[in-house]
Amino acid sequence: MRQMTYGLTGPIGTNATLGLIVLQADETLEQDMRRLFTERTTAIHVSRIPSGDALTIDTIAAMKADLPRAAKLFPRAAQFDAVGYGCTSGTTLIGADAVAAMVRQGVAARTITDPLTAALAAFRALDVTRIGLVTPYVASVAGPVRDAFEAAGIIVGDCVSFGEEVEARVARIDPTSVRAAARAVAPGVQAVFLSCTNLRTLDIIGSLESELGIPVLSSNQVLAWHLAQTTRASLADDAPGCISRALLHKSRAGFTS
Repeated sequence: MRQMTYGLTGPIGTNATLGLIVLQADETLEQDMRRLFTERTTAIHVSRIPSGDALTIDTIAAMKADLPRAAKLFPRAAQFDAVGYGCTSGTTLIGADAVAAMVRQGVAARTITDPLTAALAAFRALDVTRIGLVTPYVASVAGPVRDAFEAAGIIVGDCVSFGEEVEARVARIDPTSVRAAARAVAPGVQAVFLSCTNLRTLDIIGSLESELGIPVLSSNQVLAWHLAQTTRASLADDAPGCISRALLHKSRAGFTS
């Protein structure tokens, strides 16, 4: 066997390197992110975290111990610009600051974000202070999500939930049902937020905004937008919704640390 010489090149993510910590049961977030970030110069590395079959306070809180371990499973040689923890309800129960601290135990990145942090940043950017909230969760999980927004100064004018306790069924909730729920909470609010990274929302956001005449945001959409805002990554030109369209120029023009 002859040995060949070889050269070394730079990282895959020449423009940005992103990390995603995705729940084991989540079938939607990773697919959405690869639709929202289409440029080959943006690398997306995914690590999975164990999650229970049921959506309860106990199963979500149990992820605390696994967060640092999941973060340690990212490629050691990759230099991450930003890492997103993909669980809206988990962030509300654990706390955004605690989530960031746990992720930093396993991986170094300039920015650590999550759907709650990203949603609040999007609301500020759009001057939204009153929302309608749609969740798939049981009341004991949906309540803390609502409370987290209100603690941050966002009025939740109306909140509806599908009361689903089985995590595997969340990704099977018909987008038509999500659309009906968004209509139900839209009166009297400035925006609708569709909570949960496992909900299939990406294909209905644009048409819902046209119908309702207000911004419609989702966990995956705002997480992608915030990752773009804090790095040199660019959202796809056809990314849905006003948060992508109205603020796309900000992620293209530069980034904030």
